[in-house]
Amino acid sequence: MKTPLTAFFLILISTSFVNGQTNNLKAPEPPQWTEADKQYLLDNLMHSKQDLIAETKDLTEAQWNFKESAKHWSINQIVEHLGLYELIFDNDIAIALQMGPFPKHTYYAPDSVFMDQDPQDKQKNKTTDFTKPFSYSVPMGNNRGIDNLTWVIKMRQEAIDFVKLEDRNLRIYYVNFGPNIHQKCIQIYSHSDRHLRQIKRIKANVNFPR
Repeated sequence: MKTPLTAFFLILISTSFVNGQTNNLKAPEPPQWTEADKQYLLDNLMHSKQDLIAETKDLTEAQWNFKESAKHWSINQIVEHLGLYELIFDNDIAIALQMGPFPKHTYYAPDSVFMDQDPQDKQKNKTTDFTKPFSYSVPMGNNRGIDNLTWVIKMRQEAIDFVKLEDRNLRIYYVNFGPNIHQKCIQIYSHSDRHLRQIKRIKANVNFPR
C-alpha cells in the first residue's frame, strides 16, 4: 500500500516527466495559405457562380416557382436560401478578419470536413437545425427569382474579388476557432454546388413547366 508521502513523490516525478517532455516539444508551425489554395478557391467560386447563372437563365415565372410537391422548395426559394447563407458566410469572414490572425491556434480541422461530398444529398440535419429557435434560413419566396439571383451573384462576386486581391494568410484567421477563412470560402461554393444539384433535379421533373 502506498503511503501519502510515496504517492506525493510519484505524482511529483510524473509531473516533472510530463513537463519535461512538453518543454522539449516544438510548437507546431501555423498552416500556410498558398497560391495553389487561392487558385483553388477562385476556380470553384467562379465555376459555381457561372453554373448558377446557366441553370437559371431565361426561366419563366412558372419555372422559377414550380415545386415538386408542397413540402419542396421552388428554384426561386433555393436561390433566396443561397442568398441568405451567402450573407451569413460573408459576415463570418468579415468578423474573422476583424478579430485578427491567430497563428498560435494549434487545432484546425482538414479542409475535407467543410466540403459537401454527398452526391445523393442525404443530409443528416435539416436547415432549421442550425438556426433554432429562428427560421431565417427558410426562404419565403416573396421576391422574384431574378432579383434573388442578382443578390446572390453580387455577393459571390465580392467574395471572388476578396480572394483574388487577398495576400494575408487566410488559414490563420478563424471563425469562432472553427473553420478558417479558406475553409469558410470552401463552404460558400460547396453549399452552392449542393443546391445546384437540387435545381437540376427540379428541372428534370416530368411536371416542370416547359
